[in-house]
Amino acid sequence: MKKVFILGSTGSIGVNCLNVINRFKDDFEVSGLTINSNTELLLEQIRKYKPRVVVVRDKNAAKRISDKLPDGCNLFVGEEGLIKASIEAEYDIFMGAMVGFAGLAPTIEAVKRGKRIALANKETLVVAGELVTNLCRENASEIIPVDSEHSAIYQCLIGENLNEVEKLILTASGGPFLNKDKLFFENATVDEALNHPNWKMGSKITIDSATMMNKGLEVIEAHWLFGLPVDKIEVVIHPQSIIHSMVQFVDGSIKAQLGLPDMKLPIQYALTFPERLQNDFDRTSLPEIGSLTFFEPDLTKFECLKLAFDAINDGGTAPCILNAANEVAVNKFLNKEIKFSHIPLLIKRALDKVETVFSPDLGTVFECDKQTREFVLTIT
Repeated sequence: MKKVFILGSTGSIGVNCLNVINRFKDDFEVSGLTINSNTELLLEQIRKYKPRVVVVRDKNAAKRISDKLPDGCNLFVGEEGLIKASIEAEYDIFMGAMVGFAGLAPTIEAVKRGKRIALANKETLVVAGELVTNLCRENASEIIPVDSEHSAIYQCLIGENLNEVEKLILTASGGPFLNKDKLFFENATVDEALNHPNWKMGSKITIDSATMMNKGLEVIEAHWLFGLPVDKIEVVIHPQSIIHSMVQFVDGSIKAQLGLPDMKLPIQYALTFPERLQNDFDRTSLPEIGSLTFFEPDLTKFECLKLAFDAINDGGTAPCILNAANEVAVNKFLNKEIKFSHIPLLIKRALDKVETVFSPDLGTVFECDKQTREFVLTIT
């Protein structure tokens, strides 16, 4: 039985991971859960899965449950607690389901321990891809991607020679604003941006889908995951979200991985690889779907996608600046402090203002993230 440590257990990926584990009780057990502040749901998860370790990032929230934990369940608190638990907890698989830069440090500790990383936290590779992939090689740690797009590519590459790959094709739903013109962005509301047509996700990643920054971050992640240059990575809009991504080979053939838009599928794959265990999830019916369509993304409308391509081409800490600026800008939009159309503007200003450092060490990455956030917080 494999022990699973879930970084971000109350988010959409974390909850779906627990749903998968619940279906395979003889194969997996939960050894650790971490949250930001949703202690009510955490307590339910503790009662059901009986982890030995829990982490609450929000210190006030931690105080609320410190006397409600069962015997044998150890509580860690804050950012330091995340790192300490990643170092000390007993687990075989580290499910990186926390959204944002905060997932980087604990993931690195899991990599250093040579664990399997089921990676849903794309920011880990966006901001420190070279450092993390080098650490994986040094510590015999494997990353199995959980993002549906990267999981699809991973599956398509099994048994193939990477030298025979012509390009990776990442599919994108286009989000809630696919059929809106750019002028609509000036008055787009938070509720409209959160109304994704296909996926049920957390607020931050849903806004990223609306701006298509999510796809830009996935391009950077794919570059590090699969070791291919950015000019071999293409984005195609596929509104039905049935083909999760594709690989085109040098002979012109294309392999695709298809499935319903359900995150339980890539989560299960990351947990059980190289096996495929039978499940009772809904099946894809192509006759019911009827047709699949594809479009090129409009980079003048979806500026964030272009900014991501520019950042990875610039290299160094440019993707770190991009990510930090985007996290702050999205939070400002969710709090109704800026317009939806201002998100790429704030990111551009950060990329122009904050110095890009090439071949950064981990300390430089953390400092770059800090400087970028401080700068973007001061502008509107």
